[in-house]
Amino acid sequence: MKPRKIPMRKDVVSNEMKPKKEMVRVVRSKEGEVAVDPTGKKSGRGAYVSLEPAAIEEAAKKHILDKALNASVDDDFYNELLAYVKHQKARKELFGDKNGK
Repeated sequence: MKPRKIPMRKDVVSNEMKPKKEMVRVVRSKEGEVAVDPTGKKSGRGAYVSLEPAAIEEAAKKHILDKALNASVDDDFYNELLAYVKHQKARKELFGDKNGK
């Protein structure tokens, strides 16, 4: 049996290629609205960030998502993203990687 291909995405903070499951997608819609995309299926310009709180803090400090998404991202969104990442990381540690998110 052939091993399954693992989809890889580039982390906009570290510029490293990582498995898509270890990343969170942030999307800018046509209207310019920036949101977390847990499904990875929302339409719009997407950027991937590692599921590491340190990566989110660095992105906020350097306003990396502003550049990657070509939009102005406010500090409230970075805080929301940080909370989301901490929650997802805690879930992974508690439940393993059963649900694939």
